[in-house]
Amino acid sequence: MTAETEIPQAEITQTAPSAGSCCGGGSCGSAGSADEVEVGSVTAVYEVTGMTCGHCEGAVSGEISEIPGVGAVTAVASTGRVTVVSKAPLDEETVRAAVDEAGYVLVGRV
Repeated sequence: MTAETEIPQAEITQTAPSAGSCCGGGSCGSAGSADEVEVGSVTAVYEVTGMTCGHCEGAVSGEISEIPGVGAVTAVASTGRVTVVSKAPLDEETVRAAVDEAGYVLVGRV
């Protein structure tokens, strides 16, 4: 005799991290994955100082992802690198302002 067990499947959805404090309600990681590159998109890597954890990554990613034309952001606290995929090249001062709003410092493009 065999028994069949049906295991319910969870639905996974990604939410964008909230802006603000590093300890705010944002998710750890990024807003969209920079690994998912669209054809004709532009990828830029920036150095950001002050990120120490996943909440920091989420704060930076959340602010940069609000810039018009940005499709994906991946922030990595351990390296201080933030990869941004956008429809067109971004103005560095716009990225700097977003990083500043999150409470961190943009060193520049890598």
